[in-house]
Formats: sequence, structure tokens, C-alpha cells
Amino acid sequence: MAPADSAPVLLRGIDRAAFAVALVARLRRAGLRCGITETDDLVRALRVSPPVGRHALYWTARITLVRSQADLAVFDEVFAAVFDDTAPLPLSRSALPPGRRDDGVHVKVPAGGDGTTAGGGLPWATLPPAVAAAEDDEDSGLRVPELRPSALAALAGRPFEELDETEIRALGAGLQAALLRWPQRRTRRHATDPAGRRVALRPTIARARRTGWEAITVVRQKPIREPRRVVLLCDVSESMRAQTTAYLTMMRAFALVTDAEVFAFATTLTRLTPVLRHASPEEAVDQASAAVTDRFGGTRIASNLKAVLDSHHGNALRGGVVIIASDGWDGDPPERMAAVMARLRRRAYRIIWLNPRAGTPGWTPGVAAMAAALPYCDRLMPAATFADISACVEAISSRA
Repeated sequence: MAPADSAPVLLRGIDRAAFAVALVARLRRAGLRCGITETDDLVRALRVSPPVGRHALYWTARITLVRSQADLAVFDEVFAAVFDDTAPLPLSRSALPPGRRDDGVHVKVPAGGDGTTAGGGLPWATLPPAVAAAEDDEDSGLRVPELRPSALAALAGRPFEELDETEIRALGAGLQAALLRWPQRRTRRHATDPAGRRVALRPTIARARRTGWEAITVVRQKPIREPRRVVLLCDVSESMRAQTTAYLTMMRAFALVTDAEVFAFATTLTRLTPVLRHASPEEAVDQASAAVTDRFGGTRIASNLKAVLDSHHGNALRGGVVIIASDGWDGDPPERMAAVMARLRRRAYRIIWLNPRAGTPGWTPGVAAMAAALPYCDRLMPAATFADISACVEAISSRA
């Protein structure tokens, strides 16, 4: 049996650092964004795992040098030009035969590669293979997501009106992951825990009966912590038409993850909590749109807030986080808005107002209803993109 050292290595005898620098220089001239850190990563990777073929060298260079999906096309083009067309790369002088010390050499690479089998593991930046709709199988196993983190981050900064339904659903799924870190609150109930700081008298006395009333074993307990309640009210009037679908997706994420109470309002109030917990996101949004019969009409913010306070759902406001998503245009007088917000302030733990116009440069809360409600809000935050909503979630989590 041949020793392991005799296995063929593609770049045997070649200076790895010179090869990496030359390849990175070619990529940079083509427009790919890579520098010293990526070059060092490639050199280390070639030392740890020497490539045995063109396919292995391709993935080693791609994983270490490509940081963005946008750079993938440039990398593939340059790699093909270098290794398919045998373009010269300056390597180590010691690797050159006598008489060719001053000439460039070609890296001899086999034309064929290892190939990639269907279903094999691929790096994060790889697009999923195109499969016809007729070939889709529900039992085929895990699916590769169509959008990678870099693509989702780019979409999160775009306004709602520029997103299609597929992109909104993908961003809504990302918002659900962010809500898994929802803050908790300390309740008045306690549970037995050896790390607790409070002595549980009854269990301690019960155990002392077995030891002649000597408290040999001290039972401790600590408060039970539960996710903080959240009530979400979203404006679906005519002035909020561009944000309606995105806000419904946002409400669904809150309803699924944080066990929230969610409402939509225009001229009347509509509870959407059971509807938006549907397993299918498309069906949930469609049913919610059908349930809100007065959408894209006028707005009565103060009346709808009072309706929540007067209903049996008003108990969910006690000690909870109230999130109001609206641009502040209201048909009710500002005096009524101030009275309702003062009442809400006494009951809620925190009030966050999301305004899609707040992120506009030079914007000021000049609308009467918005100006009347602002003194009772803990924070006024923009909500024109999913990045704004994620920032709101992070702000609540860091302070609760």
C-alpha cells in the first residue's frame, strides 16, 4: 500500500503565500472585495488541507475569499479564467525549472473535477439547485433556504412598499427568530430552587418534622419569570395602505412567538390574534385582510384605544408592553387622545409608538393626535422597514 504522503497534491512544491497573493491580486483587479485577512485565511487553509484537485482548490478558495453573495459571480469568472484558460500566475522562483526563473509558469490543473452530487452539503453562499415544480417532493428532507443572511439583511433595509409578498414572508420569519429573545418579567409566584434566596417556610418546616423539629434541610425558592405581555395595535387605514401587509406579517410574528394580543384598527377595532396564528402565513394574512372590513378608510385611534381598555382584553395591558403602529392621523379630537393615553399609561409597563414617517429626515410630530400622545409614550421609533422593527424589538429586550 502506498504511503499517505504519496497522494497527489495539486500545488505540491509551490509557495502557498505567493499563490494566494497572486490569486487575490487577480480577484481584486476584477472587483472582488478581499484583502489581507482573506489572503491569510486562504494560506492557512491550504496548509491545513492541501488541495488534491481543482474541485477542492475551488471550494477552499471560495470559502476563504468570498464574503458576499454579490462577489460570487466575480470569483467564478476569475477562477475559471485562471484555471480553465491556464492563465499565468507568478509562483515561487524555487519551483521553476532552470532556465525559466524569469518566466511565468502555468499551474497544471485537470480539466475535470470531483463533481458535486445532488443533495451534498454545500457552503452557505451556494444557491439551491433549480428543481422543476413537478419534481418537488414534500418528503425529500430539509430544504436549502432561497435567501441567505446577507440577502435578508439587504431586504430588511428596504421600504415596505418595495417588497413583494415572498420577501415580506421571508423577513417575517426572520423577525420570529429575533422575538425568541423576548424579555421576561418577575411574577409574584415562587418555585422551589436550590439557588433561590428566599426560604420556603412550609416545606422547610415539613422536613423538620422528620429530624426532631431541627431544620436540617432548608428549602429555598425564587420568583417565577414569565415572558412579558405584549399588546400590538396596528393602523390599517388609507394612509397606512403601503404598510398594511408588512404590519400584518409583523403582528403574526408577535402572535406566534410572544403569545401577544394583536389588534387592527381603522374606524373600528378588530381582534386578529386567533386568525394570525394560522399555520400558513399566506392563509393567515388573507384571513386577517378579510376580517378587517373597514381597512383603507378613516382612522379613530383614540376610540379604538378606549375600546381595548374597556374590553376584557384590557387586563392584558397590565404590566405589559403596548406597541402602537400608526402614522398618528386621527379623526378623534386630540383632547380625547390625551385622556385615553393617560389612562393607558397608568396600566401599561411601557408604550412604544411606531410611526413609518418618523425616519424621514426633518420629520416632526406635527399631527395633533401624535403630538397629544407623545408625552405618554416611552419611545417613538420609525417603522418603515423590517430593520426598524428589529431595532424596536432589540430596544425593548435590552431595557425590559
